Amino acid sequence: MRQFNDLLNVIDGYLGSGAWFVYLLLGTGLFFTIYLGFPQLRYFGFAIKVLKGKFDRKGDQGDASHFQALATALSGTVGTGNIGGVALAVHLGGPAALFWMLVTAFLGMTTKFVEVTLSHKYRETTEDGLIAGGPMYYMKNRLNIKLSNGKILKTGVWLGGVFAVATIFSSFGTGNLPQINNIANSVFTTFGIKQIITGGVLTVFLALVIIGGIKRIVKVTEKLVPLMAVIYFIGALSVILFNYENILPSFISIFSDIFTGTSAVGGFLGANFAFAFNRGVNRGLFSNEAGQGSAPIAHAAARAHEPVSEGLVAILEPFIDTIIICTITGLVLLSSGAWSNKYENEFQFTDVFVMEKLYDESKLEDRQKIKSHVLGTSTERFYDGTLTIENGIVTNPLTIIAAHSFAEDVKVFEGEKLYSGSLNVVNGQIATENENIRMIGKSLLHSAPLTTIAFNMGFFGDFGQYIVSIGLLLFAFSTSISWSYYGGRATSYLFGSKYEIYYKFVYIVGFFLASFADTTIIWTVANITIALMTIPNLVGLLLLHKEMKSTVNQYWKDFSEEWPEEKIPR
Repeated sequence: MRQFNDLLNVIDGYLGSGAWFVYLLLGTGLFFTIYLGFPQLRYFGFAIKVLKGKFDRKGDQGDASHFQALATALSGTVGTGNIGGVALAVHLGGPAALFWMLVTAFLGMTTKFVEVTLSHKYRETTEDGLIAGGPMYYMKNRLNIKLSNGKILKTGVWLGGVFAVATIFSSFGTGNLPQINNIANSVFTTFGIKQIITGGVLTVFLALVIIGGIKRIVKVTEKLVPLMAVIYFIGALSVILFNYENILPSFISIFSDIFTGTSAVGGFLGANFAFAFNRGVNRGLFSNEAGQGSAPIAHAAARAHEPVSEGLVAILEPFIDTIIICTITGLVLLSSGAWSNKYENEFQFTDVFVMEKLYDESKLEDRQKIKSHVLGTSTERFYDGTLTIENGIVTNPLTIIAAHSFAEDVKVFEGEKLYSGSLNVVNGQIATENENIRMIGKSLLHSAPLTTIAFNMGFFGDFGQYIVSIGLLLFAFSTSISWSYYGGRATSYLFGSKYEIYYKFVYIVGFFLASFADTTIIWTVANITIALMTIPNLVGLLLLHKEMKSTVNQYWKDFSEEWPEEKIPR
């Protein structure tokens, strides 16, 4: 598994974690923001009117209302990215990473507007009688190349096929595997319930919902989304207000180190600009999925007689998902101080590295050397050899790094008993086939466990962790529901509606297996699959920029004729 994770990291380095991907994502959002005249600001209030159904017509074609489509799309985006993803971004890049998440969301509001509008414009009715849409449909219809001899090169058909395949894989990497994995780990941390039991129970519920199709899905998500938002907000505010004296310093820390990176604080070794920027943008995309092309599949089901109105509704998604919810999560992490403190936990071996020498965390020089290791610029050597362990204590004079921090009070267990013996270390990584070997000590935390700890530092005390577990369960479970629909529509696009049931079966099985799999590997898989969806979608949007502008202009022209008493946003 470790070798597999290393391979995935290499692939991810060329895709989602590559610097070029970040600039493509932000650049597309920035281009359309300027090209369309900041629609996320000018049309925001109008979008709320559309969401309320003020301009609906009787007989509009679709399988869901604007609100139901928004709720389904939000349930697909509001998930572990808002709880575990923010914590991972701050853990890796410091508070400055949160700023870049917000920038991604602001520009993503325009990207969502564009991708939903164009996808909705080319939606179709499938053989099962349901409305289907998404980037694969605008690609199929608009991205074919006309040759000089008059023949049509069906590049759009192939590109749509590539996107659909990527959507199927991403439904596992984004909406399935990391969601149940974070739920199961959070429930285990809070209630002590084994991951496999949580996975088994929720798998049954997932099957009951998704087999019912889009109409049952929208009925579930329109109730889950408001409920989970209320529960989560109450818990978050209990922490932020309890630590009110840290609210202003927390805001300052988000904006003060934007271009310099975050300095070392507590157990946090520090991060440079590039690290904070890259991790913030990546986690921002994972949170709101703007540009990924997933939300247009949900919005395609909305009842509307033209595409722009549904695109306007989509503007609200990144605002709610990232600018509101992720900011609140970030303030919880920062105001509580949990992000930079070490806590006793069981290490995941993919998070553990053994250095060749013994370093002293109290010495600035040694901290700088390990910081370089964390940022990937280290010249320090990893340990190769054997760890000697006596009664749970590592006797070798060397340093163990866990979750990008100096590990403290490390003890090795075999099952529940202290271990005595030896462990092989290859290039700094522990290599053992004994699945009962466990390593426990103090280190920084990341993902959902970090957010769980932070929620305990409010008015509710230790009961805060229950809010995270319940919130995470609702957030992540609703995300899994929505992504099963996305993957199912992609399967239908490729093979026909009758094959969708086979996809759902595999999706349900994968959901169960991921509940007790390795978290680090799952996050890496998610990064790769997100990139595989996003790249062709962004290229397609840029190629159709003129059509997007003409479609918007025509919408306002038609709107002014139908609703002359309404003021058009300028």
